[in-house]
Amino acid sequence: MTQTIVIARDGSGRCVYGEQIPLSELGELQIRRASYVEPDEQGRWWADLSPVDGPTLGPYADRSDALAAEAVWLCQHWLVGHH
Repeated sequence: MTQTIVIARDGSGRCVYGEQIPLSELGELQIRRASYVEPDEQGRWWADLSPVDGPTLGPYADRSDALAAEAVWLCQHWLVGHH
């Protein structure tokens, strides 16, 4: 997935953390958790987006699927849709 940085009018930026862009080179960072991707007792994976007032996505058979769903939701609803 391509990393997107949204720049606000005040010059602050926000993105879904990734390692494609060395963010520390852009200035001071404030990194906050947007979700929790955890397994349940049956080994199914869930993406809990409650830290950004989002839903819980899942269950997924694989952690990578939960991480992918998490990233898509964050990009569509939190990153771009956030004002």
